[in-house]
Amino acid sequence: MSENKINTSTILTKAREIGIVIPGFNIPYLPMMEPVVRALHDTGTFGLIMVARLEWLKFKSGSMKSVRDEYEKLKDLRFTRLHLDHVPVIDEDNLLTDFESIIAEAIELGYDSVMIDGSRLSLSDNIGKTRKIVELAHKAGIPVESELGAVMGHESGPLPPYEELFASGKGFTSPEEAKRFVEETQTDWLSVAIGNIHGAISAATRTEKKIEARLSIPQLKLINESVNIPLVLHGGTGIAKDYLMQSFKQGITKINIATAIRQPYEKLMNQSVPEAQEAVYNEMLEIINNQLEIAGSANRIFRN
Repeated sequence: MSENKINTSTILTKAREIGIVIPGFNIPYLPMMEPVVRALHDTGTFGLIMVARLEWLKFKSGSMKSVRDEYEKLKDLRFTRLHLDHVPVIDEDNLLTDFESIIAEAIELGYDSVMIDGSRLSLSDNIGKTRKIVELAHKAGIPVESELGAVMGHESGPLPPYEELFASGKGFTSPEEAKRFVEETQTDWLSVAIGNIHGAISAATRTEKKIEARLSIPQLKLINESVNIPLVLHGGTGIAKDYLMQSFKQGITKINIATAIRQPYEKLMNQSVPEAQEAVYNEMLEIINNQLEIAGSANRIFRN
């Protein structure tokens, strides 16, 4: 099976079938991409290289084109594909975005998959906007990730206490709504909220240690039983390994990792970019080998 001819949708479907998780790594600073790709290559692991809208607005990834151009220099289709992460309809500052034109541009630039995040909308509005993007992307043969439920952490201002959030189940994805959402949108992958949270992105808080989130595995099991597509876990940094391993058995096929590799880079980037890159590479090895235990996954995914 030639890796070059396999699209990302097929890869995630295969990963789900054989029980392998695909990590996606966010690139808020362009020099981070090289050690991420190098670590995937060196460990024989398949992963997605990702950029979210907020990373070119609030960090220094530049633009979708900058990320695409850097990826073209470094890509190795045996181990990577390029994914457009969070493009919210309403962003973390509660502003409407030009999500349709952003996603259309990403498709034009050659991104292998895209994400629309309508999670701050009503269910019916989220369905309507997501369906529109699915139609656009599917015409180009591109899979779509969407989100249902509220994965918190990117909002302006402090979060409520985590234990309060978890106990209340506030924002958790509803299995019944997930079934309707997937049926009516035909989305390829679904990002779910089951206790996971994003790392803080404000300049004042982005260096702080991330909250150690838990996952409601019973809730995930119900969601997984209600839909038959790959599920996505955002906010993958800081979740205890036991929860992660359980989640991979209940449909989580893609896990997003940002804070774990961004903070080591930021700590050193002003004194030495090469040292900062090595810190990212070392953290990547830790994530791949020990936290996720997926070294060598590319061979299993692409095996006939």
